[in-house]
Amino acid sequence: MKVLVIGGAGFIGSNTAGRFLKKGHEVWVFDNLSRRGTEWNINKLKENKKLKFVKGDTRRYDELKKLFSANRDFDAVYHLAAQVAVTTSVINPREDFEINALGTFNVLEAVRETKSNPVIVYSSTNKVYGGMTDIKIVERKGRYEYKSLPRGISEKRLLDFHSPYGCSKGTADQYMIDYSRIYGLKTVVFRQSCIYGYRQFGIEDQGWVAWFTIAAMMGKPITIYGDGKQVRDVLFIEDLVDAYESAVKNIDKIKGQAFNIGGGSKNTMSLLELLAFLEKFFGKKIPLRFAGWRPGDQPVFVCDIAKAKKAFGWVPKVGPKEGVKKLYDWVKDNKELFADL
Repeated sequence: MKVLVIGGAGFIGSNTAGRFLKKGHEVWVFDNLSRRGTEWNINKLKENKKLKFVKGDTRRYDELKKLFSANRDFDAVYHLAAQVAVTTSVINPREDFEINALGTFNVLEAVRETKSNPVIVYSSTNKVYGGMTDIKIVERKGRYEYKSLPRGISEKRLLDFHSPYGCSKGTADQYMIDYSRIYGLKTVVFRQSCIYGYRQFGIEDQGWVAWFTIAAMMGKPITIYGDGKQVRDVLFIEDLVDAYESAVKNIDKIKGQAFNIGGGSKNTMSLLELLAFLEKFFGKKIPLRFAGWRPGDQPVFVCDIAKAKKAFGWVPKVGPKEGVKKLYDWVKDNKELFADL
């Protein structure tokens, strides 16, 4: 296969590119290298000579059009480039819109105008469902849970974009679906929950599993906003890339659809539970400080992944404790990457 990973030097993108390189495919990466860790990620990927790297920005349509015009034979495109933090979107909503909404529109137009028609997998977010304040939450055994949704939130949930980030990602999400309906593009949307794993340079505002692990390793202060009983379904990066591969193989059945992709109800973790895992790995108590709840922070988000299982046979394989241990080991082996935190 000939694969293009847009945003391929980021956390999810570099793992996706790395998977296909290991399988012997020709892999192209398009990335502007603006985020922390991307230089390291791309240099690791370049160790495989099959990698072809193009530095560019999805906000500049001419760069994308040039790439697709010269390469009409991509089999699959993974559009993973994004502005990823709600807090950043509130501070700079224009940049958030240009990266997430305009950048995605540019990708779709570049494919449509060159008529190459590869499969396009888009990385969306559970934030398209908004605050979900109508859903009843209860506390059980020191963690928050849905009162009556044992499998979590399904794709039947109405979209309700909150925050500039929710609006920009939601806009892109819907463009992906409509370009399949109107123009026949082979698109599929993954509304992703909390993804974690190798090559993740987590920060306080985004990537909480990685951030807690890195901060604990480097002796940096950890702040919990709220009470720490917030629960998320978490998904290890290798399971996500499995889902990407399965989607491409089954694109004729699933094109033009959106899927909730996360750990599901069997792979959930609260903030305090993650810290308990880490304390076992480190063999010591991790100092914490608490602050007020952040606006829009959901007490619970767990996605129902039944649609993905039925449509293309995907289920997560890596449980939270095993996955966090894998992440911990990677951070431990690469401590020098975080020395300047």
